[in-house]
Amino acid sequence: MIQAIVKKGKVFGEEVPAPLVSSGSLLIKVVYSCISAGTEISGVQGSGKSLIKRALEQPKHVKKVIDMVRSDGISDAYAKVKGKLEGGAPTGYSISGVVIAVGKGVSNFRVGDHVAAAGAGLANHAEYVDVPENLVMKMPSGMDFKSASTVTLGGIAMQGIRRADLRLGELAVVVGAGILGLLTMQMLKHSGVRIAAIDLDVTRLTIAKELGAELILNPTAENTPHAIQNWTGGNGADAVIFTAASGSSEPLSQSFQMCKRKGRVVLVGVVGMEIKREDMYQKELDFLISTSYGPGRYDKRYEEKGLEYPYAYVRWTENRNMTEYLRLLNSGALRLDKLINSVYPIEQVTEAFESLQQPDIKPLMVLLDYGLPEKCESESLVNHSRKITTSTSSVSRDVINIALVGAGGFATGMHLPNIEKLSNKFRLHSVVNRTGYKAKAVAEQYKANYSTTDFHDVLNDNAVDLVLIATRHNNHADLALQALQAGKHVFVEKPLATTQEELESIKSFYAEGTDGKPLLFTGFNRRFSKYAQEIKLHSDKRLNPLLIHYRMNAGFLPIDHWVHEDGGRIIGEACHIIDLMTFFTGSTLDSISVDSLSPATDNYIASDNKIISLAYKDGSIATIHYFSVGSKDISKEFMEVHFDGKSIIMDDYKSLKGYGLKLTEISTSASQKGQFEELEFLYESLKRREKQWPIDFWDMIQTTQAAIEIAQTK
Repeated sequence: MIQAIVKKGKVFGEEVPAPLVSSGSLLIKVVYSCISAGTEISGVQGSGKSLIKRALEQPKHVKKVIDMVRSDGISDAYAKVKGKLEGGAPTGYSISGVVIAVGKGVSNFRVGDHVAAAGAGLANHAEYVDVPENLVMKMPSGMDFKSASTVTLGGIAMQGIRRADLRLGELAVVVGAGILGLLTMQMLKHSGVRIAAIDLDVTRLTIAKELGAELILNPTAENTPHAIQNWTGGNGADAVIFTAASGSSEPLSQSFQMCKRKGRVVLVGVVGMEIKREDMYQKELDFLISTSYGPGRYDKRYEEKGLEYPYAYVRWTENRNMTEYLRLLNSGALRLDKLINSVYPIEQVTEAFESLQQPDIKPLMVLLDYGLPEKCESESLVNHSRKITTSTSSVSRDVINIALVGAGGFATGMHLPNIEKLSNKFRLHSVVNRTGYKAKAVAEQYKANYSTTDFHDVLNDNAVDLVLIATRHNNHADLALQALQAGKHVFVEKPLATTQEELESIKSFYAEGTDGKPLLFTGFNRRFSKYAQEIKLHSDKRLNPLLIHYRMNAGFLPIDHWVHEDGGRIIGEACHIIDLMTFFTGSTLDSISVDSLSPATDNYIASDNKIISLAYKDGSIATIHYFSVGSKDISKEFMEVHFDGKSIIMDDYKSLKGYGLKLTEISTSASQKGQFEELEFLYESLKRREKQWPIDFWDMIQTTQAAIEIAQTK
């Protein structure tokens, strides 16, 4: 399919793999999409700026990069940033189209429904989009697709009005007669509110007058606060809704000046935020922010998981706002004939965006046309191969050919650079990702043969030797099992499974042993680090059991962070350390003891603050302090290993020291946790056909079983 991708200051229509329908979502054949002249053009222009200029404008990102350099080193950090920027990004957030597939759990839609949809990163400029149910609205009967494609902009305008809380006969000033401003004015007029419009563009002010503004003002020609005072009989406006975009703080100051005492200013657009106390204090004004579409926006539970807010308590959610906008449009209460300037076919997306950046012309709204097929009845409209060829290189059997499943930050920032360094042993053959544009961008960057959104493409590909699974935790076990059943070797990032049921399915596959079966490797990388390997050389010579203490200062994550889902942080991260303890002891577990912190406030949670004691059958004892309540100023990981009157101290995989024994003391500037070395061990097992797996099957099962048990302990 064709999708609009922003790269280096321009928008291109690229051929990318079409999406599959997700659980809780709808697959939509797009008919029209609406380009936002404000938000999207700003994003396009920003993508053309140099890294230095972007850094100066967004210093918070500089800190992220600095932290990345400290953790990963300059070259790896540079590769991560470069890859992300060169891959481009999707754009668009307002579409109309036809439902061609309904995801699991969705009951209010069916194939063939005419719908509008919203959401940045979801309702993109693309021939097909996969959008969660709560961001999809049914179109009223008989409504045209062109009008419906503006649904998101309508929702934004409506939410600004709801924040202003205006009544019949009250007076409002709308600053900015762009698309949001003109939609806002029409809704206010329909509600019986009197309107004054302010803009620098004479043409737009003329349209505002035609659409119901009583007073139009150009701030370059007259004193707008004075004019508004005059229009309101010296009282000031009940509310000012700011829909324009300006880097200056002066327009905001003037907005306060135009308000009546106890009035309101609602910010929908963008403006400089240097607020003068004297503008607000004496009038006791309210300054409100309008969060785009309405209640539910930026709440993942609502937007991604389909949680609905009770109608009686949250009358106007983002979905209800946009549904009402569609109704108003269809009834004729709102007009778009003066607002839609031009329509371009999706094949001319570059020209469409360039038309919005002409210095002498200021179009209000431009649509992209994808065409409406004669029949929109099923997912068969999408090319089922979903494969995009990115390289025609022949497949070499001298290396391990890898299919990456899940092109997220860890895979692209850690595994792929390491695979590239080991090009004499591994080659990225294909990339599978839920979003096709990301799959293609990564495939192009690392010269893979193809990208796809369909996991079955790699299962059916005889050239694939190893499937590297780096998706979110909840589908690791299922994807790993499918790949194993297809005869593929599997490298699954930790965790191997998040539930006992998932783990049992893996155990069942190997119930008759591992001989003759594909190799399974879980990414417990710590044991392969040079630090762990050096410790193992000495601890294996012990006469007595080991006493190990490990501290993982995991760091605070908000309660709503996805990492807390699907087993949480113990299953998702502490499993690394459980595995490492087994690596050192070489023994099976005898018992597990867990104590959890009882936080006094809801800011911290017990599930990621635990002290874990592991007792092994060889007599060794390991304690793991896993916590999120610690300071960022101390290292993340620290370990003490004690045995036979000897001690080894490892600090954050950056230094290693021995006491009472002679070992190779190691010191590195960045943490080296074994991600590179684990690939070398894996290669030896696969290519050299060694009988020994990098990690024994029983070992991976024990670690996963223990992590699940610990996570379930309150």
